[in-house]
Amino acid sequence: MMDFPKFKAATVQTSPVFLNVEKTIDKAISLISEAAANGAKLIAFPEVFVAGYPYWNWIMTPVHGSAWYEKLYRNSVAADGPEMTRIFNAAREYNIQIVIGMNERGDSYGEIYNTNLIIDSNGNLIGKHRKLVPTWAEKLTWTSGDGSSLKVYKTEIGPIGTLACGENTNTLARFTLLSQGELIHIANYISLPVAPPDYNMAEAIKIRAAAHSFEGKLFTIVSCSTISQEIMDAMKADVPDAEELLTRKNSAFSGFIGPNGAVIGEPLIDEEGIVYAEIDLAKCIQPKQMHDILGHYNRFDIFDLRVNVTPRKNITFIDNNEDFFGR
Repeated sequence: MMDFPKFKAATVQTSPVFLNVEKTIDKAISLISEAAANGAKLIAFPEVFVAGYPYWNWIMTPVHGSAWYEKLYRNSVAADGPEMTRIFNAAREYNIQIVIGMNERGDSYGEIYNTNLIIDSNGNLIGKHRKLVPTWAEKLTWTSGDGSSLKVYKTEIGPIGTLACGENTNTLARFTLLSQGELIHIANYISLPVAPPDYNMAEAIKIRAAAHSFEGKLFTIVSCSTISQEIMDAMKADVPDAEELLTRKNSAFSGFIGPNGAVIGEPLIDEEGIVYAEIDLAKCIQPKQMHDILGHYNRFDIFDLRVNVTPRKNITFIDNNEDFFGR
């Protein structure tokens, strides 16, 4: 008989220790330990939790914010580097799956990726997703990812996929994950109080999560960061009214959405903490009888989505013994 996993999941809403990788990882491990002690088999962390978001892009000029870019680069790390190995070890020690956002250092000093890591309960880094398109002011900081990281990963608790922040609005990216059998979607975000004044960030996050869950008949787990006093104080050195600019209600939402598009339990709005939910993948079955956009409720003879999953290359070298035509 086919297995339909049931498990307890945790999602975190908090801030990192700003631009401090080691202390942020200490904080992450403490939260992992707490979630595991409460029976969680999966924990989701916010976007670029290790070790901070470039808020300066929104409240400073590009020239003014350039010095902050250097600070972020110095606190970016390799996905499989010794710093993140501590998180892998925690996954194994506490027998828990982890999805966590990080600033991933590239090969060039001008190259940082907004990356989500997928880590299994044996402490293996089974996948990473690089944000495809940095949103708006984020283009001053991050390099775009490519289609090679649009993948769903098989785990003992079910198939997991992830997208970061605004790319959860990208219908084609979401469908690419759905088409690979995604049943657990991790959508992580940052708190963004500097959005337009009529934009309710918490509500926008919930709408996107509900849309993905309802369309795909799956569970969406949302993890959003908060803006700590530490972050605001750091920004004040360059922008005296930084605290006012970075403080607004309804800027963060974390919680769980079921296959029917409804919120499970009580989400966190702006407040820090961990929330939990029981996930039963069997609950994805019945809703698909009505709308299975991967099967009977679609027309693939009409629609044809093609996704380039080739890793991007900056250069192609030609053998010295060949001319430009490969002869």
